[in-house]
Amino acid sequence: MTIDDKDLLNSILASLNRIDHIKPESIPDIDLYMDQVTTFMESHLASAKRHPNDKVLTKTMINNYTKDGLLPPPDKKKYSKEHMLMLIFIYYFKNILCISDIHSVLVPIAEKYFSNEDGEMNLTDIYNEVFSLEKEEVLYLAKDITKKYNRSKENFLDAPEEDREMLQYFSLICMLSFDTFVKKMLIEKLIDLANNKEK
Repeated sequence: MTIDDKDLLNSILASLNRIDHIKPESIPDIDLYMDQVTTFMESHLASAKRHPNDKVLTKTMINNYTKDGLLPPPDKKKYSKEHMLMLIFIYYFKNILCISDIHSVLVPIAEKYFSNEDGEMNLTDIYNEVFSLEKEEVLYLAKDITKKYNRSKENFLDAPEEDREMLQYFSLICMLSFDTFVKKMLIEKLIDLANNKEK
């Protein structure tokens, strides 16, 4: 491994601090065509990409979300601010949930709050409320990752020196993966509970 241990942890924590959601006020108030939607998402979610050539959202993805009933159809090929908010939720969910689970989570929200101009609450209100928790979550995650990182450095101390660093990184990956696995299981259970209540 070529990266210095402290540099690795600092790099991870710096990445966490750079996480920021798209503010609703940064979304244009005018409806957008597909190319404008993909360009907007690409520029605003670029920091979340793993590789520079990765695509945030493609035309095909967006069309498939609409065909699947996950995203309400555009009006005369134009996408509203609400469409953009839905696409942001889809973008984050698609990295951890299957499409049917995303459908279970988002469709009830869209049915009740999409283009809900006269209601007490609309999709922008929901988006703002959910993402208001972000900074607090980032602080919690930074502490948790630091704890797991430090714990991983205590593992495999008896391993051969040439293997120790690799095994400690493996240990850290396993701890983070287990955390993700458990949270994914919890999310799926919550979705199943919500689906059973609706039956």
